[in-house]
Formats: sequence, C-alpha cells, structure tokens
Amino acid sequence: MKSTRLVLAIRLTTLAAIAAPATVFAGGFSLNEQSASAMGVANAGAAANPENASTVFFNPAGMSQLKGTNLSFGVAVLDIDAEAKEGSTSATDFLGNKVNGLGGGDIADLAVLPNFFLTHEVSDSIDVGFGIHAPYGLAADYDDNFSGRYFADKTELTAIAFTPSIAINNGKGLSMGLGMNIMYAEARLTKFQDVRGGFFKSTGGNAAQAEALAKNYEATYGAPYSDINGDDIAVNFRVGFLYELSDRTQFGLTAQTGTEFELKGEAEITNFPSPTLIPMTLREDASVPLAIPESITVGARHQLNESVTVLAGATYARWSRFEGLDVFSTEGDGGQISQALGRTGDKPLSHVTEKWQNTWQFNVGGIWQATPAWAFKAGYAWDESPVGEFVTARVPSSDRHWLTLGTQWKDAQSGWTVDAAVGTLLFTDDPKINEFVYQYDAPSQKDPAAGKSNYKGEYELDAWSASLQISKAF
Repeated sequence: MKSTRLVLAIRLTTLAAIAAPATVFAGGFSLNEQSASAMGVANAGAAANPENASTVFFNPAGMSQLKGTNLSFGVAVLDIDAEAKEGSTSATDFLGNKVNGLGGGDIADLAVLPNFFLTHEVSDSIDVGFGIHAPYGLAADYDDNFSGRYFADKTELTAIAFTPSIAINNGKGLSMGLGMNIMYAEARLTKFQDVRGGFFKSTGGNAAQAEALAKNYEATYGAPYSDINGDDIAVNFRVGFLYELSDRTQFGLTAQTGTEFELKGEAEITNFPSPTLIPMTLREDASVPLAIPESITVGARHQLNESVTVLAGATYARWSRFEGLDVFSTEGDGGQISQALGRTGDKPLSHVTEKWQNTWQFNVGGIWQATPAWAFKAGYAWDESPVGEFVTARVPSSDRHWLTLGTQWKDAQSGWTVDAAVGTLLFTDDPKINEFVYQYDAPSQKDPAAGKSNYKGEYELDAWSASLQISKAF
C-alpha cells in the first residue's frame, strides 16, 4: 500500500510540474520556490540546514543528518504582476512608422510549482535520495494588440528535474553529497511578423508602396505569426559538502555544473505572403540552444540558544553563459522558412541579443522555536537580476528584494511536519526597454535587415508567493 501511494505521489507531482508552466522574472529563469521550510527563511543557509528531504535539492550532503527514511512533498504558488505602464509603450515597424497598439496587459499568469523528495539511510555512513522538482521556468503572454507584437508575444519555458543523489559521511562531522539532475524542458516562442521588410525589398525600396501593400495585406489576412517550439533532455550535477563545526554551528557548500539544452522542434509561420499575396504556412525543423549556468552556494547555520537559530547564505551564478536567444534551422538552406527569408549558412532564423551578466544572491534568516511543536521563521534575500543592457520584452527584469515569513508544526511522536510560508518580491527599479533587432555575428550592432524596428516600454513588477510542505520521518 505504501509503495502504491508513493508511485501515485510521484506521478501526480510530475504531471503537475509539466502542466503548469512557471512564471518568474527572478534569478534569470531559475525558480526559488523549492521548499516551504526553506522559503520561510528566504532560502537562507539552506545549504547548511537539512530540515527534511528537500536537502536533496539544496545540498545532497545534508542527507547524512537525516535518520531513517524521510519523505517531503509540497506545492508553491507564484503570482507575478508584470505590466507595461499606461502610456509608456511605443513601437515602430521596419519603415519607421508607428505601430498601433496597447501595453499588452498583465503578461504573467499564476504558476503552481509542486515538489517531491525522498531520502533513505542505507547505513551509518551512506544515504541516498531522490527528488522531482521544477528548477527552471518562465512564462509571459501579451495581448494580441500589444504594440511590441513584432518583438514578443508568448514566451514559455517549463522544466522538470529528476534528481537521484547520494551522501557519504566520515562520522566526524564532514559529509559529501552528489546529485544528478536529469532535466526535461520544453519551450515555446511566438510573435507576429512585420511584412514591410519583404515588401520593401520586392518593390525595389519604395517605402510608400511597401507600406500600402503591408496595410492591405494585414487588413485582409492579418499579420504573419511565428510559432517556435521544442524540447530536450539535459543533465547536470551538484556536489555538496557539510561540516559540523560544533553542536550549534555548521557550514555548507554546494556547486552545480552548467549544461545546455538543445530544444529541438519546429518553426512555423502562418499567414506568410506568397509571391501572389495569398497567405501560406511555412514549416521548418529548428532548434534553440538554452544555456544553464554553473553556480556555487555557501551557507551557515548557528544556534544562538535553545530557541533561536540564525542562518545566512550566498549564491553566485554564471548567467553570462546566456548570450542570445537564437533559433537555428536543422534543415539547412533548403527549409521552407530559410528559402522564404533568404537565410543561408550558419545564420539563425531569428536572433535576440541577451548578453546576461553573472549574479549574486544574498540571504539571511532566523528561526524561533516557540514551543517544542511550533516554530516561526522570517527571511530576507537580495537577488541580482542577470539582465543588463539588453532588456527585452520577453524578460523585463530588475534586481529585487525577497521578504518571507513562515511557520512550522512538528509532531515528534508521529514524525509528521507541516511547513507554510508566504513571501513578497519587491523590485528595485521599473525596467525600461529600448529594444532593437541586433545582428547574430555582431550582437551589439543593429541589424540593417530589420530596418527601423524598435520597441520601448517601462514596466511595473511585483509578486507574491505562498508554499505548503508536508514531511514525514519514518
């Protein structure tokens, strides 16, 4: 019976994670909401504070401090309000004419992020564990009348990780752990296509004639629509260390390797104008490389007295691996879209310059054990945005503060523990976008093939999250 329930829990967690794309503009496209017990202190010292089986994610070495078999599962809800300020958006098309439209509405939907973790003590020196969680995610969706629709419409990334782990301890306060993340990801990128560039070329550079043809075509058939999707499996590793300096103080360190998804699927453009100005649909096999950064996390936990524990931590992530969002053909020059656009050689079907920066995150938190059964938590994190000079409509982000509160109820006799946490994200600045189309081989220079295309906007961002987690020690 226990085995049947365990299998059912794993299946439900997996299905929920795949079915609910994560919506986030924090820490690149990483997700912080992996555990309510850690969220209560804003993930402060999570690498050094193995409260339950979720240590599989934060520091696999922490499994060495869990006795017997431990089960932990939960769900987080994340809601981000991301919307362009009224009157702040403007856009121009290939010819430099104003694109009529509005701000695009609230582009972020509510996200549900489940998790499941399990650990087992094999012997006094060896522990094993397993986790299912959503490490990365992103979702944004503009209204169809968005003025920047030639730059972005839908942006979706959903990832699910399966994490087998092992920990070894020397019996003298030092533990080492290793985890492998087997990740499945799927993504989708859509936007409307500006036909003016093609008409400008076909009319021999006659801007007035190109504009007239474009207006008539869009009024009759609508603008062409680009829809790119793909999926892939990638693997990276996490190694962790945990050192007990004393009964009251311990330190943790984890490092994660980088990797890259090669999201393979199909690019499709509907309503594309044929030479006779009859709309047609073009399809071509395509791939989108997506870099996942290396990171290193340090954490510390210190028990001030019998009732108060303080925690601190820091994470450094190499987001500079993410230099551009490129869609490459896997059919060569003979693909339908490549032929229609005149693409040749190694040039991608589309390119968006990103040039993200490496980031720091700093966390502090505290736990007050009010009674043997009840504990109360609070935490603060400063999270640096990787988005630098090239702020885009797909990821309007800025640095943010994360404030959290949590509570924990534990029944020592039965081994059941319930954690609940809430948090709010306060963004330091309103991101300002001044987006152009840049060249693939010169990513800081505007692409002449895009003409005078431009999008400007200023965004208001705020967010809240809530999480619930149930743990059991057998």
